[in-house]
Amino acid sequence: MREWFIRKGAKVLLKWAVRPAVALAAIALSASQALADEGGLSFWLPGTFGSFSAAPSEPGWSFATIYLHSSADAGAGKPFLRGGRVDLGVDGRADLLLFGPTYTFEQPVWGGQASFSLLGVGGRSVGSVGATLTGPRGNEISAHESQSLTAFGDVIPQFTLKWNQGVNNYMGYVTGDIPVGSYDPDRLANLGLGHSAIDGGIGYTYLDPSTGREFSIVGGLTYNFENTDTNYKNGIDSHIDWAASQFLNEHVHIGLAGYAFQQLTGDSGEGATLGDFKSRVFGIGPQVGYKFSAGDKTDGYVNLKGFYEFGAQNRPEGWNVWLTLAFTPAAKKGG
Repeated sequence: MREWFIRKGAKVLLKWAVRPAVALAAIALSASQALADEGGLSFWLPGTFGSFSAAPSEPGWSFATIYLHSSADAGAGKPFLRGGRVDLGVDGRADLLLFGPTYTFEQPVWGGQASFSLLGVGGRSVGSVGATLTGPRGNEISAHESQSLTAFGDVIPQFTLKWNQGVNNYMGYVTGDIPVGSYDPDRLANLGLGHSAIDGGIGYTYLDPSTGREFSIVGGLTYNFENTDTNYKNGIDSHIDWAASQFLNEHVHIGLAGYAFQQLTGDSGEGATLGDFKSRVFGIGPQVGYKFSAGDKTDGYVNLKGFYEFGAQNRPEGWNVWLTLAFTPAAKKGG
């Protein structure tokens, strides 16, 4: 029973359950830190991919809901752009709900398993700054400012291809941002990114049914288009997400997850008054997952993971918690 669950439950269900978090990449960042992209943030949300990321899943429709709580600040003396202003003492919090379907195709594509997702987000974002300066002259016009916003964010499409060879699983993915969410370049709190972006990368999952151990790592690059409201263009970003876990029984697994984010090329455009403003951040934290039956044809999965951030440069840092509830087609018995 244990071996069957690891092969069908972990490989089929748990992989999918963490994958829909990709949609938070563009949406949650501007919301969670209450800044637009030029605030030192990125389309990619570090920690998006987790355990079982590259393992194939059961064909058919799946649905996931993810709650994200994020809290971060950048210190009193660190400058961040917002529209034509420079903010100091940035502090942001967010409570977001991500939702959307995924369809996994039964027919192979290039020898792999193809999936397509279309996801959105809604929630509340709160942002504050200790001081605000005008751009060219540096005159202080505000000692403290705080704003909040409850709204919907951008729409995120995603396409993946996955291949399985025994305990080794491989993945390629492409995702992007459709900037239709609530966004104002002069506002502290936003739920939209304010510009389009495209991101792609590759991933690997090691999953051994005989031991219940797995390790996953996914890396990618982001190309950002110009924010026409601010004439600001973020540089090319790189990111690596990783996770490792161990099954304790046929329902529960525990482990660690982490990420590394590094901007490769500098920001540009007329609005980039702080120079190239390359950003980076690292994070690490625990995770626990629980698989259950939701009917004869449906499986359920709950995952809780959290990250503590460190080593940030030109970017707020803090902590964030993800709670995922996913429903997927049940694994076929005897397969």
